Amino acid sequence: MTGVYEDLPHNTEFQDIKFLAPFDLYTAANPWVKEQQWNNWFLSIYTEITPGADFAQVSQIIKDIEINNIKNLPDSREQIAKKPQIALLPMSSWHLYGDFYLDNREPVRMVWLIGIIGAFVLLLACINFMNLSTARSVKRAKEVGIRKAVGSLRAQLVGQFLSESFLVVLLALILSFLLVSLSLTWFNNIASKELIVPWDSYSFWIASAVFVIITSLLAGSYPAFYLSSFQPVKVLKGAMQTGRFASMPRKLLIVVQFTVSVSLIIGTLLVYRQIQFAKSRPVGYEKTGLLMVEKKTSDFAGKHELLRSELKNTGVVLEVAESRSSTTGITMWNAGFSSNGKEFDCPEGCGTLPVSTQYGKTIGWHFTNGRDFGATGAGDSTGFVINESFAKLLGLKNPVGENLTWSPGHRKPKTYTILGVVKDMVALSPYSSAIPTVFFLEDNHAWINIRLNPAIATNVALPKIEAVFEKIIPSAPFDYKFADQEYANKFAAEERIGKLAGFFTVLAAFISCLGLFGLASFVAEQRTKEIGIRKVLGASVASLWQMLSRDFVVLVIVSCIISIPIAHYYMSSWLENYQYHTEISWWIFAATGIGALAVTLLTVSYQAIKAALLDPVKSLRSE
Repeated sequence: MTGVYEDLPHNTEFQDIKFLAPFDLYTAANPWVKEQQWNNWFLSIYTEITPGADFAQVSQIIKDIEINNIKNLPDSREQIAKKPQIALLPMSSWHLYGDFYLDNREPVRMVWLIGIIGAFVLLLACINFMNLSTARSVKRAKEVGIRKAVGSLRAQLVGQFLSESFLVVLLALILSFLLVSLSLTWFNNIASKELIVPWDSYSFWIASAVFVIITSLLAGSYPAFYLSSFQPVKVLKGAMQTGRFASMPRKLLIVVQFTVSVSLIIGTLLVYRQIQFAKSRPVGYEKTGLLMVEKKTSDFAGKHELLRSELKNTGVVLEVAESRSSTTGITMWNAGFSSNGKEFDCPEGCGTLPVSTQYGKTIGWHFTNGRDFGATGAGDSTGFVINESFAKLLGLKNPVGENLTWSPGHRKPKTYTILGVVKDMVALSPYSSAIPTVFFLEDNHAWINIRLNPAIATNVALPKIEAVFEKIIPSAPFDYKFADQEYANKFAAEERIGKLAGFFTVLAAFISCLGLFGLASFVAEQRTKEIGIRKVLGASVASLWQMLSRDFVVLVIVSCIISIPIAHYYMSSWLENYQYHTEISWWIFAATGIGALAVTLLTVSYQAIKAALLDPVKSLRSE
């Protein structure tokens, strides 16, 4: 040991690194690394460029290094056809564009998604302010008329109303600081982050001030210019007529509100449906009760049979096998497969997984044709077990017994016989198509797979397994993973999106309903005398409820008609990012529309029924 470094922060991809060691130490324990060719991409390369140099220019200079070094190899035709290029990715872009070579922009898409949803929620709140401010215009009309009569300029009135909007937004900002402080821990748990409020940051306070100003202008501009336009003569005479189209802007804003809310609800339902669709996908092996231990030191070498025997003797383990990759990942990719002179193209590369003889029995392979490797491996050293995707790649009706020549570039060509075909294992993303994969016997393993005895409780089995590891390999820590938990982690990003989108959707719907409730209250108040007259003439409570609710229901129906094609378009585009995805069913739109109408009726009905039950004597006694 040469030194101790400070723990790395949570927001780095290196947070789980326990120690750093020279690369020479790794190659000394793994001599095969020195034999790799340029077309083997199993390592990540980190480089520091000269200060002041441009990343794009440096990338342009080094882009052909790989192709120049592999072009003379006769077995690298596929790589040459793809024309691989070397490029540099700045550290500042690692988090959002970390998988640039796979064009994986999911992190930055998530940032934009949450940002856009947040902007829509803020827009809904601004719409509520506009709606309720203009709805109260009749009550404030005389105030405007008097102020204009005593000499107030329109600009002064506009400033007054904008100041009111500013004060409301400023108060909302103060309350939001309190809510954020109280809910930040809960939000961090959902988002799997360690966010803090940067109270000591000047940029934070500047950004907050800018948001207050923009929101104040957005929410207060329309009411300010609308209210300040009233003519004092008409207002003070009581002759102000709002006109049949005076409520049209408010109706349009309600349509916008519910269009956004309904679209968010549809999107959230589809995200949830996509996650459940992928979770129900057959994984091709038995992930429950499967333990995985990574061989992190060379002390594991040559001890597999002893370790397997000791583990099985404990009675808590049914079987043990080794593999190059974990069951939830693929670390070896190759091409160069041919049969009878015909080459088979692996567009994205084929998975090539060295395993031990008991691998299939340990993880629970599902055979569709042929057989597994023999118990001792005798005679199967040149045998392949392939998955269904690789069988489709070959295009053979019955591939069992066929011979394949494999010349991946860093190996000498070798002929293998296909022994069996197994169902596809979901080793990478559960949202992607299965990778064509071949399994073969070779002593090049990095993982130990342990099948637990289902009759023994896990908390009883683990101490006994750990004791065996400490006895046989005392220098290596017993660091294990459960296959089902590792598989569940593959859904973490989408589940975070679903939870955050769900939270914002509920918030957006709640804000929309608040606005609807306020407008329903205002409309009921404005029509109090009309309701009283109708009751005197014999109108029933049900007919009055229908009259007061009808306009709002029509507006929500219009919102559903607008939002459905919008949501369908954008969610279809989102689902296309996943090769394995659910279909958009009509019932999602129907259920959302019915739910929106039900919530609207519940929101409006309270004010409508309250107004309908009012004693007409009280509402008409001043007439």
